Amino acid sequence: MRNANGGPIGIFDSGYGGLTVFKEIVKLLPQYDYIYLGDNARVPYGTRTFETVYQYTWQCTRTLFEMGCPLVVLACNTASAKALRTIQMNNLPAYPESKKVLGVIRPTTERIGEFTKTRHVGILATPGTIKSESYRIEIERFFPDISVYQEACPMWVSLVENNEMDTAGAAYFVKKHVDQLLKQSPYIDTIVLACTHYPLLYPLIRKFTPPSITIMEQGGLVAESLKDYLNRHQELDSSLSKGSHKKFFTTENPTIFNEKGGIFYEKEVKSTQIFV
Repeated sequence: MRNANGGPIGIFDSGYGGLTVFKEIVKLLPQYDYIYLGDNARVPYGTRTFETVYQYTWQCTRTLFEMGCPLVVLACNTASAKALRTIQMNNLPAYPESKKVLGVIRPTTERIGEFTKTRHVGILATPGTIKSESYRIEIERFFPDISVYQEACPMWVSLVENNEMDTAGAAYFVKKHVDQLLKQSPYIDTIVLACTHYPLLYPLIRKFTPPSITIMEQGGLVAESLKDYLNRHQELDSSLSKGSHKKFFTTENPTIFNEKGGIFYEKEVKSTQIFV
């Protein structure tokens, strides 16, 4: 897809969840070319060590660079929490300044003050994202007055990946973790779905959450942040090709990716297998 007019935007995720973010990015910025890469062969990332997540994320980011992407968005909370900073500090200096890597945590945390009135915020995420403390650290950086309460939901990704969102088991585990989060503070008025898989569980999460509580999904926020970033960095924007083309790659079986990916992307997905 690389051409004389620039290269595509790379979108990376450990599996399928990033497609919920990608969908919103394409909706807001349809004019760009995109390459989506899902590292489905090594999912899940949420239970892996910081070093392993960093190694896997960098391998996939480097692959997207080699495919001509000047900009890579880590549409994965675990990768953003465990790998983004290390990649920006240790790997990018060896590349031209035109190469950029962005994550999904900052676009969420820098806006959260607009949503909470009580200044008590809940985070639902994978164990890896919770352990990293990335959300607590970033929210405190932007809004020192906000109290953050976190709940790890180790089963939720598997429920979504296995298309079990409408089962009794899903209802049990969603209610369990929502209840445990809300027990931490009666003043929580905003909950962040800090995993890109969780929007597919939104109906259940909404069912077990008081209607007065705002539930934040990341896709739209990340898309708006990316649009603003490109408006502020015209040199980067001019290095991106604009033909509205999209390509999907997976490190796993493309037939399986196409079937499951369509659920997340809400459109037909045709992928190609790639080895990173």
